[in-house]
Amino acid sequence: MSIKRSSGILLPVFSLPSNYGIGTLGREAYAFVDFLAASGQSYWQMLPIGPTSYGDSPYASFSSFAGNPYFIDLDLLIQDDLLVKEDVAHLKVEDPADIDYGYIYETRFEVLHKAYERGWQRDREEFEEFEKANRDWLEDYSLYMAVKKYFDMKSWIEWPDKAIRLRHKRALKKYSEMLREDIQFFSYLQYLFARQYAALKQYAHEKDVKIIGDLPIYVALDSADCWADPDQFQLTSVNVPKEVAGVPPDYFSEDGQLWGNPLYNWRRMKKDGYQWWIRRIKGSARYFDVLRIDHFRGLQAYWAVPYGDTNARRGRWLPGPGLPFVQTLLEKCADVEFIAEDLGIISEDVDKLLADSGLPGMKVIAFGMEAYVPNRNTPHNYINNCVCYFGTHDNSPIQGWIDTVEKKDLEYTRKYFHIESDEDFNYAIIRGAMASVSNLVVFQMQDYLNLGEESRVNCPGTLGNWKWRLLKGQYDEKLAEKIAEITKVFGRK
Repeated sequence: MSIKRSSGILLPVFSLPSNYGIGTLGREAYAFVDFLAASGQSYWQMLPIGPTSYGDSPYASFSSFAGNPYFIDLDLLIQDDLLVKEDVAHLKVEDPADIDYGYIYETRFEVLHKAYERGWQRDREEFEEFEKANRDWLEDYSLYMAVKKYFDMKSWIEWPDKAIRLRHKRALKKYSEMLREDIQFFSYLQYLFARQYAALKQYAHEKDVKIIGDLPIYVALDSADCWADPDQFQLTSVNVPKEVAGVPPDYFSEDGQLWGNPLYNWRRMKKDGYQWWIRRIKGSARYFDVLRIDHFRGLQAYWAVPYGDTNARRGRWLPGPGLPFVQTLLEKCADVEFIAEDLGIISEDVDKLLADSGLPGMKVIAFGMEAYVPNRNTPHNYINNCVCYFGTHDNSPIQGWIDTVEKKDLEYTRKYFHIESDEDFNYAIIRGAMASVSNLVVFQMQDYLNLGEESRVNCPGTLGNWKWRLLKGQYDEKLAEKIAEITKVFGRK
């Protein structure tokens, strides 16, 4: 692992403060980078940043390559003479505590279209350079979104025109010509996103802050990825999934988790040396310095659920591509750093795959606090080559965990971290994690703010997630100094 002894903070882009209902790549993102730098943090961990679908999960995106248009900052567009203040005045949200995705969907694209109308000709030369550099995905994505819009945002497997659904050449030509305006609009939005993101990433690097991104192991069925290259997936002759992704019953859900993603055709992918994956990872590397491979255990064996089932109980384990696939990625993407998310039901084979790969795995303190039954997640069992969390975005923050954990486990935690008062609970755990041998420690921003269950980002298997946001002024220089001191004491900066 090339990551030095360091620490970082997990905060989704959508959770940043803003005047317009959702976090963006604007002023508050730069302010958070400043906070990270002042806090002695080396990493900002984000969730996936792609355009989201129904349910608003960043793990169900319309594209593995595209950026979320909601994250395009409107105030920066005003500075760039693409919008005026009157264009956005009606979008300001008085109660910013939760994200109203429905409202944003209904109002944001109208305003962004005004930016497109003002900028399309002005930025044509620069846009063409962007288009040339991203041609391997941009053309398919923009056509996909234009056709989705034409068919009332239905998933491609429900499009009434079979010819475009199955990508017949005449249909591709027909819709490319008929929907040219919308195709240009969706392409231009990606240009705007990429330009704003690149500037933010450069600023972060100037402040010695790197960005950790999340690489979902699967793509959404309702995505340009699946529609544009169906041979890469386990689909029928009419491009309907045979089986879909999920995980078996576990500590999160007695029915398991039915993700519904199409499964990969690993045999087909192997024939060309996993070129689809290499292209995908290099695309993600434009945005991130480190990639966390979500559901790493699915590369050793994956849970396949019959298409149409309402839960994941009837799934079966099937073999994944294993070490040859991982070695190919490491060889072909040698300039990318990876973290393996090795959570869930972990077998000896998964442990061996992780060890053979040399990648750092993850440790979650919340999973290691069962009273007097230490496991791989208990800090005294850590190794250097791992990343320590109290909990991920799928877990409660510390204060929420306190309210739900069994009493005996809570008391064990108090003794383990020598917690003498409730007021010191969060920071006792933070200090304990910082003192561990783990090369990298990442806490959710909520943990530094002592926030409870109301600030949880995601509760797997439920609806209404991905809405929590920071409020302006919720963190300050005093908090940065406190975090910086802890970071310095334990040699992480």
